[in-house]
Amino acid sequence: MPKPNYAFEKRQRELAKKKQKDEKDARKRDARATRPTETPTNG
Repeated sequence: MPKPNYAFEKRQRELAKKKQKDEKDARKRDARATRPTETPTNG
């Protein structure tokens, strides 16, 4: 029975976490980019 490769598993978890963070940052950037074009008028 082969021994578990913990370093590989850890690297995969880190990559998954980084991917989620990048996707979240991209969504935030998109939301921020669209917000200034929609300027509400007061009064």
